[in-house]
Amino acid sequence: MALATCMGAALVSCSDGPGPAAGQSVANTAADASLAGLAQKAADTGSLGVIVRVDSGDGKPVEIARQAAWTKDDHRLAADDQFRVGSNTKTLTATLVLQQVAQQKISLNDTVEKWLPGLVKGGEHITVRMLLNHTSGLGDFLLTPQFLPSLTGQEKRTWTPRELLAITPEQDPPAEPGEKYSYSNANYEALGLILEKATGSSLTELIKDKITGPLGMKDSYLATNGDWDTDETTGKQHVTGYEPDAERLRAILSGTVDLPEGVGFAGPERSGDNIDTSAIDPSWSWAAGGMVSTAQDWQRFLTALMSGRLLPEAQMQQMRTTVDAPEEGGAYGLGLMKVDTPCGTVWGHTGGLPGYSSEIYTDATGTRSVAVFTITNFGIKEKKAATTNKALVDAATCQMLGKPQPSHSPAG
Repeated sequence: MALATCMGAALVSCSDGPGPAAGQSVANTAADASLAGLAQKAADTGSLGVIVRVDSGDGKPVEIARQAAWTKDDHRLAADDQFRVGSNTKTLTATLVLQQVAQQKISLNDTVEKWLPGLVKGGEHITVRMLLNHTSGLGDFLLTPQFLPSLTGQEKRTWTPRELLAITPEQDPPAEPGEKYSYSNANYEALGLILEKATGSSLTELIKDKITGPLGMKDSYLATNGDWDTDETTGKQHVTGYEPDAERLRAILSGTVDLPEGVGFAGPERSGDNIDTSAIDPSWSWAAGGMVSTAQDWQRFLTALMSGRLLPEAQMQQMRTTVDAPEEGGAYGLGLMKVDTPCGTVWGHTGGLPGYSSEIYTDATGTRSVAVFTITNFGIKEKKAATTNKALVDAATCQMLGKPQPSHSPAG
């Protein structure tokens, strides 16, 4: 989920063996080693643990998993671990909606009131398109007094999308539907309900039938209440996530978010004033951020989407039609971010849940892709951690695009 906004084929291993893999140039090996060094530096400077996967479209993806030493007592990080990809789910939800648009079962100009009568205040003026590109005028429920205890794990409660929409406030300051971009998870809770009503199928069924099944994403599923730690079908490890304790969190967010007294993440205390957040139930995020996946699986989805395998050209053009979204580092389409990086423009999304942060991008053609998973979200808002994490993401993205790593991000 984009909580950063609200609170506020053969594999080439970078560490196995001293020399280049078969068919790999010395220059490429040096770049891989540099990226691995930068990943370890990020892990040791507040990111705690990172998974990096770079697929340059040549059949030899680079996979890296690095972590701070103390975290190995909880979980030995592997590049194919399952991870809560948060708001990257929005791209998948948007794809499902646009598939229904292509079949003329949903129109982008349909009002929310048409599909969800009486459920969303002002829904007669909000369209499906506005939900998709976050111009609906709806605020977010994340920091409301009713929901914040669930977000932090202090309260164990199962929320339905309808309940979350019922506590969704107006934007502050208020904005008319269509007036401006403002990121809100409520938009995608509503879209999930619209999808289910339009198709007569559950969101879980739609994801399996339309996306994960056809693409062979065997390690991906939508988290439901009580089902997110392990996938019994695959037996994959589920990454352990961490966040700062209450005192450190308050210091990090000072000046941006005024947290109520006593609010902090619930979970076992860990080294360095951290809390293990992996027991916090993410299923409330549903169509807005409930997918669990792996780097390889999600890159498979995003490259299939961007290369035109999941949507007709007309719907891809709609998805790529953006509004200004400076807080996201570029622009926002229909469930898709357009991000300017030091090495060029990329497409994809970011995600954040307590203990989990992710950035997954492709080039414009869907030929190349990159995923960077980080096992903390708010922890990388501290200045030093933010700097090293951004350097890692920039370097991985540049390597994905076939360009030299930025000079400001040396390994070490």
